[in-house]
Amino acid sequence: MSRAWEADPSALFARRLGRTAAELGNSKDEDDCPDIWQLDNGDVAVIGRDLTAAYGARLPEGVTLAPDERLVVIPGNMLSAAKEDIPDA
Repeated sequence: MSRAWEADPSALFARRLGRTAAELGNSKDEDDCPDIWQLDNGDVAVIGRDLTAAYGARLPEGVTLAPDERLVVIPGNMLSAAKEDIPDA
């Protein structure tokens, strides 16, 4: 069965949404960099801590993770800083 949406692994990074982790005080070096990027096809890539195992058993009702999906967590101030870069629907 085909999914309604599938990630395109050939999409390229187009622009950062918001500010860098260093600018927000969320990183001290290049090995610790959560980030949010818009891809050239309009999709969004999120780099964060993989907490799939920690949250997997306690997801809210109606929320599921496919075997090829991961739940990542980013700092709240990072998403807030990206707000101005995200167009209204």
